[in-house]
Amino acid sequence: MNDRYASVFANGQTHLAATASQLLAWYDSHRRSLPWRARPGEVADPYRVWLSEIMLQQTTVAAAKPYFERFLVRFPDVMALAEAPLEAVMQAWAGLGYYSRARNLHACAKVVAAQHGGVFPGDEAGLIALPGIGPYTAAAITSISFGAPTACVPMMRPSAGVMYDKSPSDDATTSRSPASTGPVQVTGPFFALFLR
Repeated sequence: MNDRYASVFANGQTHLAATASQLLAWYDSHRRSLPWRARPGEVADPYRVWLSEIMLQQTTVAAAKPYFERFLVRFPDVMALAEAPLEAVMQAWAGLGYYSRARNLHACAKVVAAQHGGVFPGDEAGLIALPGIGPYTAAAITSISFGAPTACVPMMRPSAGVMYDKSPSDDATTSRSPASTGPVQVTGPFFALFLR
């Protein structure tokens, strides 16, 4: 990288850090209280983050919230979910729709219990290998629960319009890898700013 571009890149990184700081301060003051979010100062529980991400696929926050709360009473952790019969999981899911999510939830819990001792992998690759977890959900879990810097599409789309030249391939109909729109890395609550 020549000196001219190094200077532009450094200025962009400084601007990004300032913007991130401002967004995080705003988030701390205005965040919604949701049952799957850790309170300030607490570490997010990967089980709760995962469960909320699966429930919130094709479902509104208002619809998912009571199901999430009842689900936690019935299945308080991944081991309890793994040990439950599929019929009980399906019964607890009844009304949320897209029932393959419930079947994948149960299958994933069984794998986490059997192969990982009831502990979710802390990296995206390990999470993506689990049933029903794709790149977006893996990014959410690793970022929010483990503080890992990760690329996320909701963050990268808005930032691409602000920090990078928009090309015709940046429209929403084009399938692209998240990393292709720029070197934005987000972590923890910063990622959560762009989630529901």
